[in-house]
Amino acid sequence: MEYVEIARTESERGELVLRERRPESGPASLELRANGVFVMDTLETSTEHALAESALAQVEDPRAVVVGGLGLGFTMHAVLADSRVEKVAVVEIEQALVDWMRDGTVPQGPALLADERVTVVVADIAVALAEAAPASYDLVLLDVDNGPGYLVHDTNAVLYREPFLEAARDVLRPGGVLAIWSAAEAPDLEETLGRVFDEAGAHRYDVLLQDREEEYWLYVARVPSTP
Repeated sequence: MEYVEIARTESERGELVLRERRPESGPASLELRANGVFVMDTLETSTEHALAESALAQVEDPRAVVVGGLGLGFTMHAVLADSRVEKVAVVEIEQALVDWMRDGTVPQGPALLADERVTVVVADIAVALAEAAPASYDLVLLDVDNGPGYLVHDTNAVLYREPFLEAARDVLRPGGVLAIWSAAEAPDLEETLGRVFDEAGAHRYDVLLQDREEEYWLYVARVPSTP
């Protein structure tokens, strides 16, 4: 296996690297790493699609959606594939990652960001939701980590605590949903969601990743359909 660095940047959160994996046989793929930790790649995207599709299935009319975390664009792409969606606000804290998507460093990036339904906001998701208008979205998808047990940055721990979850609740319309993807069962998160929302629960998904059986969790919290 050969690895070729495509792009690198440094921010206050550390190092972000985009590199290409070139196997001896088979297609090359891009891999995103933060501070040396694998985040995602373009080879195995089933979890990103599962997050979006499972979350969208929880909402009767998901016209306006927030995606927390741009990554390599696959969660956003799956959201845009739903014809019910009229606008998607993607909140990404790393400007360089947005730039790599826009300038074609990530090949599928320009086409995805050209969709007129997409608005990209370069900000901390906690700040963005705190500043958003109340009751303005039908669905908030949190895809900045693989759950509270697998933080990309330690500061992301605040995203699984009551103040942030309350901010997410406040931007949701009646019947709106907050969906959080987790690579492991997170009972503390489910308990916290239950204190903030009237309705919260966990859904387990069995996923086959490169011939490995993995177990993932989607934590869903819902605002009542009527006040």
